[in-house]
Amino acid sequence: MTTIDGEVAAGFEPVREAFAANFAQHGDIGASVCVYRDGQPVVDLWGGIADPDTARPWTRDTLQLVYSATKGVTATAAHLLSQRGALDLDAPVAEYWPEFAANGKSDIPVRRLLSHQAGLVALDQPVSLAEALAWHPMTAALAAQRPVWTPGTAHGYHGRTYGWLVGEVIRRVSGRTPGRFLAEEIAAPLDLDFFIGLPANERDRVSRMVYQQPEVDLATVPLEAIPEEFRELVAAMRDPNSLSTRAFAVTDPAEIDFNSPEVQAAELPASNGIGTARGLARMYAALIGEVDGVRLLTPETLASATKEQANGLDQVLMIPSRFSSGYMLPTDTNPMTGPNAFGHAGRGGSLAFADPEHGISFGYVMNHIIEGPDDARAASLVEAVRRSLA
Repeated sequence: MTTIDGEVAAGFEPVREAFAANFAQHGDIGASVCVYRDGQPVVDLWGGIADPDTARPWTRDTLQLVYSATKGVTATAAHLLSQRGALDLDAPVAEYWPEFAANGKSDIPVRRLLSHQAGLVALDQPVSLAEALAWHPMTAALAAQRPVWTPGTAHGYHGRTYGWLVGEVIRRVSGRTPGRFLAEEIAAPLDLDFFIGLPANERDRVSRMVYQQPEVDLATVPLEAIPEEFRELVAAMRDPNSLSTRAFAVTDPAEIDFNSPEVQAAELPASNGIGTARGLARMYAALIGEVDGVRLLTPETLASATKEQANGLDQVLMIPSRFSSGYMLPTDTNPMTGPNAFGHAGRGGSLAFADPEHGISFGYVMNHIIEGPDDARAASLVEAVRRSLA
């Protein structure tokens, strides 16, 4: 039986029960969950094993790579620059990044990068992993790339390219890399444990990810045997020329080892943020209210940041998705605690969001990467938060 450490405020006991059940029933190996309400922590729990190879336990300060939950942090940096008047989200990207104007992109506004409407989900010629980790070769390739659809006419999840696109705008405007801007302007004022570009002296705190092997190889299953709502996506993933495949193959090789020190030390603002559930929940709490005297975004900036920009069939994911300017918005498949919530999920289970209506912010991170509709872990925790609010 997994030992659960941490604290839960009165009324939020269902979250502790759901967290324990994730280990007993839903496959968690090591994980943490944190919930803030009205700027104060009401749930802060952790448990399990951080590294199955060594049996190192998960502690209060264990760090976890959170894949695309990073995107919400990167979006926050852009909105902070906008709030300060340094960045106009409705101005052309090329105003800040002149090279970006190539191949018909001179009029694309920054907001379309944030909302996955720019049509820059893939590269005609993928770059090497070393070049991607070095930053500038990848941003040069994206600046030269022609959009795969007319920007603004459709949306599709920029799963990998989002980080370099939005991150380069942050770099051009602020004069700092996205990771440095995060460290100085968001993490430091709030005392957050969250990094984009892991410092070498933090490496020993990072949990090792374990990837669940699928019981069924979808590449060999007849399409008619796959649930109808997923058939189009599976068909697209089998096609090497589809956007669903190409969007996650912008490097050569396409697969990236996110456990490697080199990848964790680089800045990939779409996918390699490393931190704690507490750090994510605390940041989102500071988006909707004050946390120890710090509020990141004004109500006016927040309203603009969370206004829906894209809704409907996602050209990459091949299912419906909703985005504001950088944040995921609630859908039937994206559990949050209310219709006005906003945040971002990450590959394999991680989730962070805020719900201004209930004064709630939430962070969940884990090292067992489970992909597919059968992963109930984040949803069960969110449902427990809902019950605690009733």
